[in-house]
Amino acid sequence: MLRFLSTVSAMLAMSFVPPAADEPLKGDYLETRTCDVYTGPCFANGQVGLCGNDAMMAWNIERGTYGGVSLAGLKVVVVTTATDTLGFGGTLKINPQEIRSLIIADIKATEEQHEALVKFAKQHARHAGEIVKVVSTPIEMSADHFEAVGILKAGDLASIKTRRLNKGDCVCSNEETFYPPLNDVKNATPAYTVAADFSGPALGTKWSNPGTRSAFLASFSY
Repeated sequence: MLRFLSTVSAMLAMSFVPPAADEPLKGDYLETRTCDVYTGPCFANGQVGLCGNDAMMAWNIERGTYGGVSLAGLKVVVVTTATDTLGFGGTLKINPQEIRSLIIADIKATEEQHEALVKFAKQHARHAGEIVKVVSTPIEMSADHFEAVGILKAGDLASIKTRRLNKGDCVCSNEETFYPPLNDVKNATPAYTVAADFSGPALGTKWSNPGTRSAFLASFSY
């Protein structure tokens, strides 16, 4: 009997294969805010409490898995609105009491990928607050980090276009990256927002913020 039990135990041990570890998620990140992130202290002081309540954040996942599900080639956008300036980590510490967000998931995702994509967004959008709605739409996104050209098109709900900051974009010659990106990213570069708009549901707000120094291009690896 003991020999039989030992054999069974050995067979069970050989048949058990632990789940494979997730492949790191890597790709491009694009963010824009409704206040300048690259600016001088005087301009930042003039904006705080008056704007910067809204933000749009997008991840273009080039490769990787989440919970065993491949998210390679998919995109997800989180649009956030708050009761005050989203000034986390900046020189002016602002902590809005209420933050609400909409998740826009890539319509190309399967049901399983959609669920994983939403979980990914909830985990990595650090200041998303309450997720009030999730929608799906076609999403196109590209990022040229050398030229700081980022392009996002999420159906007819949201869009971003950026370019590199030029010498003429400096006003007081005392500009700096006043606010860091809202999320954990790498190699973040501030950029000029040529165009940015949001007209999606659930947040009770629609906005457009072109011609501002309010964007970031970055990469991520989780």
